[in-house]
Amino acid sequence: MSNAISKDFRLFSLLKFAFPTMVMMVFMSLYTIVDGIFVSRLVNTQALSAVNIVYPVISLMIAVGVMLATGGSAVIARKLGEHRPEEARGDFAFLVVTGIAVGLFFLIAGNMFLTPLVKMLGATDVLMPYCEEYLRILIFMGPACVLQLLFQTFFVTAGKPVIGLALTIGGGLLNMILDYVFMGPLQMGIAGAAWATGIGQLLPAVVGLLYFLWVRDSLYLVKPRFDFLVLKESCFNGSSEMVTNLSTAVVTFLFNIVMMRLLGEAGVAAITIVLYGQFLFNALYMGFSMGVAPVISFNYGRKNRALLQRIFKICLWFIGISSVLITIFALLSGGMIVEIFTPKGSKTYEIARTGFFLFSFNYFFAGINIFASSMFTAFSDGKISAIISFIRTFVMIVLNILLLPYLIGVDGVWLAVPSAEFMTVLLSVYYFIRKKEQYGYIASKKQ
Repeated sequence: MSNAISKDFRLFSLLKFAFPTMVMMVFMSLYTIVDGIFVSRLVNTQALSAVNIVYPVISLMIAVGVMLATGGSAVIARKLGEHRPEEARGDFAFLVVTGIAVGLFFLIAGNMFLTPLVKMLGATDVLMPYCEEYLRILIFMGPACVLQLLFQTFFVTAGKPVIGLALTIGGGLLNMILDYVFMGPLQMGIAGAAWATGIGQLLPAVVGLLYFLWVRDSLYLVKPRFDFLVLKESCFNGSSEMVTNLSTAVVTFLFNIVMMRLLGEAGVAAITIVLYGQFLFNALYMGFSMGVAPVISFNYGRKNRALLQRIFKICLWFIGISSVLITIFALLSGGMIVEIFTPKGSKTYEIARTGFFLFSFNYFFAGINIFASSMFTAFSDGKISAIISFIRTFVMIVLNILLLPYLIGVDGVWLAVPSAEFMTVLLSVYYFIRKKEQYGYIASKKQ
């Protein structure tokens, strides 16, 4: 087993281990946001609307990939910690084969039902050509999308987070460059945005596949163990992460409906910009949680409770301090961030600037909820992880979106997420206390 994941972690060594994944997630969010900026600036706002309309399909594909990656990582890291490396490698190969199959399913099914699917998502006659062109290309690259997600997580599990980071940065930079080339000089329109994204995903997918085929370290590809109980456990463990992605799609759809009714197209554009901001800031919490998850799984498998307790304390301190800093930064920089997407003084700018400020209070609470869900996934407790994630990303937000605007108007839209995150913190703390004896991440009085 690689020494990287079996260290006697303390504050700086744990942060150092998680740092590549944190940077990776922030960078991934940045190049997704850059996609939106290029589409808006180099094509038109109708194309940007089309990207948002087909987002639920892309989110579904990402959700399945993340579920296999995070859930499978917990299983494999635990088996490595239990000194069962051959079994872990066979399971890893099986999950990679499953990921390819999932990507092919989206490719085939998506093309078969493309037009009715786009209509169902709400595309108008004007937006239909944009939606079909963009979605057709991205589902064609579906296998690359899923493999990219798998390898990003499994490089961390293998104790090689820096390689995963390098590939993500490489794919992201390639995406950004091709965005400009395809939509700028080559005038490929929204198809250029789709091809840029797909090729950016293809780089880490292909290099990751070659790496795990040829480099014989702690984790590499062998003959798959077609153990469907492992697949079931991986899906169950990763169900919370899948729920998060699916809920985001549904919630975005609801935000659009409410804002269209209250403020029209400018309101929809404004909420889109604010949600881009959320994607960026939450990426830090997600990256940290994903980065430390294999360490938690490994030490849980080794029954090293003393180290688990130290790791848990470090995580709480890091999330608490970073939550305050990120919230302050978001409150102060909202206007500057909004101006990147839309000119200062425009109607959209004025709406989004106010919204960004109110929305930013959610960052006080989001980090601990993201970590709580990820931590229970790392313990292979998919049930608790899924409950926290589902309550946080769906139940509470939907209730607040439907209720608060009727009580306090537009401000209720912006405060829906902060309210939902605050309510979910209470649930996360409840499960921290309830499960402390079972998993041993808090020292008991008996000790």
